[in-house]
Amino acid sequence: MPKWYQIFPKYPWLSIYAWIVFCIFPFFFIFRSTGPLEIVIGLVLTLLFFIAYRLSFISNGLLLYISVFVEIAISVTMTFLYGYIYFAIFLSFFIGNIQRKVSFFVIYSIHLLVTIVAIIFGFLTQMELFLSHLPFLIICLIGVILLPFNTYNRNQREMLEGQLEDAQKRISQYIIIEERERIARDLHDTLGQKLSLIGLKSDLAGRLIEKNPEAAKNEIHDINQTARSVLKEVRELVTNMRGTKLEDELFRIKQILHAAQITCKISGSPKLLKTPLLVENMLSMCLKEAVTNVVKHSGATSCSISIKQSAKETLIKVYDNGVGIDERKDWSKGHGIRGIKERLEFVNGSLDIYSKNGTIVNIHVPNVIQQTSQGE
Repeated sequence: MPKWYQIFPKYPWLSIYAWIVFCIFPFFFIFRSTGPLEIVIGLVLTLLFFIAYRLSFISNGLLLYISVFVEIAISVTMTFLYGYIYFAIFLSFFIGNIQRKVSFFVIYSIHLLVTIVAIIFGFLTQMELFLSHLPFLIICLIGVILLPFNTYNRNQREMLEGQLEDAQKRISQYIIIEERERIARDLHDTLGQKLSLIGLKSDLAGRLIEKNPEAAKNEIHDINQTARSVLKEVRELVTNMRGTKLEDELFRIKQILHAAQITCKISGSPKLLKTPLLVENMLSMCLKEAVTNVVKHSGATSCSISIKQSAKETLIKVYDNGVGIDERKDWSKGHGIRGIKERLEFVNGSLDIYSKNGTIVNIHVPNVIQQTSQGE
């Protein structure tokens, strides 16, 4: 059951003003009575209904069901005594918040049956009153039938969305861990061997400095060269780790295609909405690799790039009018295609390649992964 209390629905089936009217309406029906005793009974029943209604939101188990049946009893009593049927709307909303399916259908059926019987009895005993607000009675009955299912399905959807959000957060954490491990491997492979070499050569130079100054000088020169090489590789590694915006990558792609004398046409907005830097970086690198293939292997004179964002995915399409792909060859292992696939697998994306009057490369990334990573 909900841990919060809210006397009106979070997403009102009716306008909030209608719910306020339903709260005020009982007093109008009560004060129509002539006897003071009837008025007192009506006020007490109304007060008890809202107390039970409040209690039902914060209760569990037996107390919850007792509260609901007290509300049903008060609603029926108010209908019989005063012709006020609209407490049934409040009950309909609350019944939709019962998560156990069996309990939901049992209480829903009881409430619907009791409401129909109360309306029929009201027409038999207070026909003039019930006929005077017949349209509202019809709306009330429709609410009693539909509102519980609307509320129940909405709550189920919100619960599933919450579970999905938790799962997405865990996926984001796994992606971060995997990326850290990859960075650690790259740093180890880049620095480990050469730093060990620098250490050995430094020890050797220290031993040779007095015995053979010329040899020590050569070792120091080698150390200097090795250090410069390490610095260059670290800079390249850090550059590759930096997030690349798709907009910036498209600017560089235009320059590359222009230098290769290939006309370039770009459609769609390069500013991706609600896309984490990690995913945008992956898309940028995949696009860069695809365009590099166009320049190196296609022999094309024109290249078009389209960017489409939908509710389900982001699609980047690269088309060139070049020689196309020889489908008899295993092209998936060459031309950087394997690298593109590995990057896309990292964000649950996919790659489609077609050869028709040139080559069409479709890069897909689902939006569910983009939303998961948003809070990184």
